Amino acid sequence: MAEKSSSGPSAAGEMLWYVLKVQTNRERTIRDALLKKIKLEELEEFFGEIVIPSEKVKDTRSGTAKEQDRKLFPGYIMIQMVLNDETWYLVRDTGGVGDFAGAAGKPLPMEQHEVDRMLGRMKEDTGAAPKVKIAFTAGDLVKIREGIFESFEGTVEGIDEHNGKISVVIEIFGRSTPVELDHWQVESV
Repeated sequence: MAEKSSSGPSAAGEMLWYVLKVQTNRERTIRDALLKKIKLEELEEFFGEIVIPSEKVKDTRSGTAKEQDRKLFPGYIMIQMVLNDETWYLVRDTGGVGDFAGAAGKPLPMEQHEVDRMLGRMKEDTGAAPKVKIAFTAGDLVKIREGIFESFEGTVEGIDEHNGKISVVIEIFGRSTPVELDHWQVESV
């Protein structure tokens, strides 16, 4: 990531955070292209961090767990920069960048509490165990495919992403009974 120079962004203006609308699923390549253009144009002093807001999730498929980054806001990148004509054109002229988020074509900087919340959330996620990616939501009808309740159908009552557990209400002997299962033990009906 580009670092601020020790002398700071000179008297040109204040370094603020902005949101860029970019092509979805190309966030990483667009970020890399921006970093390369900034270095090529020798404008590092006007740019700080360029961040793709994401969180770590654990995706379990066919019994194997893989840790992945899940984008919190697909199609958006956060960029810290001094906004002037030169930096604005550099960013806008980068392939895949749509526009700055703002009103009437004028880029609006993010409020400091929004920046703190976004960056704080990302830092919390790096220290914590990754969440488990669960494809179900409360109210979904599912079928249990493994365990002592195999072939039973029920309704998802609750989801625990941190532990990868799902609470499913099934009917046993005419009574609704909640059971806790691992997310991979159920499938959609």
